[in-house]
Amino acid sequence: MPVNYNQPPLLKVEGLRQYFRVCASCTVKAVEDVSFEIYPGETYGLVGESGSGKSTIGRSIIRLYTPTDGRICFHGMDISRRMNPDTKTSLHTQIQMIFQDPKASLNPRKIAGDIIGEGLDIHHSCKSRAERDAKVKEIFVKVGLAPEHVSRYPHEFSGGQQQRLCIARALIMNPKLIIADECTSALDVSIQAQVVNLMKDIQEETGTAYLFITHNLSIVKYISHRIGVLHLGHLLETGTAEEIFGHPIHPYTKSLLSAIPVPNPAVEKNRILECYNYKTSGIDYSKGSYHLVEGMHYVKCTDDEFYKWN
Repeated sequence: MPVNYNQPPLLKVEGLRQYFRVCASCTVKAVEDVSFEIYPGETYGLVGESGSGKSTIGRSIIRLYTPTDGRICFHGMDISRRMNPDTKTSLHTQIQMIFQDPKASLNPRKIAGDIIGEGLDIHHSCKSRAERDAKVKEIFVKVGLAPEHVSRYPHEFSGGQQQRLCIARALIMNPKLIIADECTSALDVSIQAQVVNLMKDIQEETGTAYLFITHNLSIVKYISHRIGVLHLGHLLETGTAEEIFGHPIHPYTKSLLSAIPVPNPAVEKNRILECYNYKTSGIDYSKGSYHLVEGMHYVKCTDDEFYKWN
């Protein structure tokens, strides 16, 4: 389904900073001045190495963390500061998160039906128990699980089925945005393909937008409309999947792409791995993010002026 970029964005993140104070003399700057937008029905992929701040951004958006600075607007509502009850309700129902480890995010003491239906119970979305159970079984079918398994406990499901439970839990509230935090990293390759295809099918059916957080470049290329490259808490480069993979600008992006294995022994044998070291690169991340402007490579500085990258 093509995304209409002429409409207002569903999510707008401006200058997000997330700091964690470790002690009186040490503060970890996990996210530094990150800005991006997600439009209705779009999948925005966020890639980068472990520890680059991807999951922190997702948790800040859903307000598991209170942003240190910056502005987060969702559907026209500012959710980056103290919220009124109506805004909180909208946030808790219209944004859902799929966590990285399905086994750890599912309550082992509850049956699957109660886990999936917990959001409906909290927000009193159903008028009767029968209506609630019908919705739970319907969402079970939608994610490819048998409705008669609603009485099973999480440990009775396989890893791929547990991830489908997490997707069902996110979908039951009919959200406008789902934050998928490395939701395929714990799965084998065949199950990864099933989960990603399921998410694409659901997006086609419901128009849900995704913030897809991962370090798997092959998956993010397949599922994403636009991609942002994150390193050391900075958003270095952003563009469509075709631009990022076909015309990478930043040396860090080029090093990531050069590390993708090729399923061809002859090509793989001669593949050249590009190395990138921020300390010796001479690049200052504080000057902003790379963009593709009229087919030329530019770096956008903090004063909104464009300078050509030589």
